[in-house]
Amino acid sequence: MRDQMPALPKKGKRMWSAQDVARDQVRRQANGLDVAAVAEKVAKAAVRERETADQLRGNGSFYEFEMDRERLAVIWLAKHAEWQRVRDLMAIAGWSVYEPERDAQGSGWAREREERLAGALAAQAAFGERQGEEADELRAEVRLSAASSRLVRVVAGRTGLRPSEVLAQLAERIVVGEDGTVSVPPFTPSL
Repeated sequence: MRDQMPALPKKGKRMWSAQDVARDQVRRQANGLDVAAVAEKVAKAAVRERETADQLRGNGSFYEFEMDRERLAVIWLAKHAEWQRVRDLMAIAGWSVYEPERDAQGSGWAREREERLAGALAAQAAFGERQGEEADELRAEVRLSAASSRLVRVVAGRTGLRPSEVLAQLAERIVVGEDGTVSVPPFTPSL
């Protein structure tokens, strides 16, 4: 059975939740904004949340491309909540300007996203490497004459190997001469 890529989402699933998307976008967009600018972003997010909810119910034109209506509505809901969180954090902490590195909760979420991405990329790289190794492998069904089969079985019995393992060790030692002749130097099969 072929290996599956465990860290990557299956077909139809997304790696990033709406909250992940919203938190990442708000973190980047809020950097350096003052309290008034963040309050304006909260208001705009509230408007976009209502608009996408209306569009989802069929009460408006839909103009966003490459994204389904439901996902867009959920993202704007999450963005609105995240802008509110940033606004409230700034008010409670007394910050005049938002600095992402001072936001412990936002920084934790950012680290989690980076770790998930690194894990997914590592799993994808390992999967690609395994596929490359599998592409280099040769799987063959070999039909041997009765005499050759008996010899392979005798060797397998003496060494404790399966006949296919004896044949694999034979194949690993094949030498092709300059004139195209094929030979196998003497060797003792081993576990």
